[in-house]
Amino acid sequence: MTTGATGLAERLARVRARIAAAESAAGRSPGSVRLLLATKTQDAATVRAVLLADMAATATTAGVARRALVGENRVQELVAKAPELADLGAELHVIGPLQSNKVNAALRWATCVQSVDSPTLADRLARRCADADRTLDVLVQVNVSGEPTKHGAAPQEALDVVRAVAGHDRLRLRGFMTVGANTTDERAVRGGYALLRDLRDKVVDSAEAGTGAAAELSMGMSRDLEAAVAEGATIVRVGTAVFGARPPAGA
Repeated sequence: MTTGATGLAERLARVRARIAAAESAAGRSPGSVRLLLATKTQDAATVRAVLLADMAATATTAGVARRALVGENRVQELVAKAPELADLGAELHVIGPLQSNKVNAALRWATCVQSVDSPTLADRLARRCADADRTLDVLVQVNVSGEPTKHGAAPQEALDVVRAVAGHDRLRLRGFMTVGANTTDERAVRGGYALLRDLRDKVVDSAEAGTGAAAELSMGMSRDLEAAVAEGATIVRVGTAVFGARPPAGA
């Protein structure tokens, strides 16, 4: 893994350049796609260094930058790092499966849960938010590829999750999330992302209560962010392209 603030900043700049090039190739406005730093297994000091570099770069190139986005797959990592990042004002998102016994811990720090994939989880989050007297941004996770190793509601079941989220005044439906197909076939990858975009458009156009702000499409990672941007991603979740390859499990 690349270490040191300079190496991290260089990796970050390359990712930013990829996003900008993808926006241009797709005929999209500069800055229409937000970068979420996927920080699984990274320590707080490393995440902080990247956030500071990103804040400096975006302030220089785009005037007043929007809040940085950080995504954690594991609630225990979110809880461990969040206090050391709190002064930077980043939005902290849960992007991995959320177990019922982790909901309270997640809600202490998370501004958004991107991995809501069932009415049951939506109901549980709403109850805990009511107990805490707060609201929570939510993305509905959809398994567009149908791969059994991936989390998310099946596309044909996603509207049930949407309605469950939209029916709670403590939850704000902001859009959808998916993990792209694990294949080198770009047509298959883009097809999955197009499916999610079409689902998003159907929901927003429905004018059903609680769905009007569901514009976000969180899709695309280090290997396929260009395909995701071409199909309408508003958030790309990037880890290894910034931080380097993760060590093997158990290493």
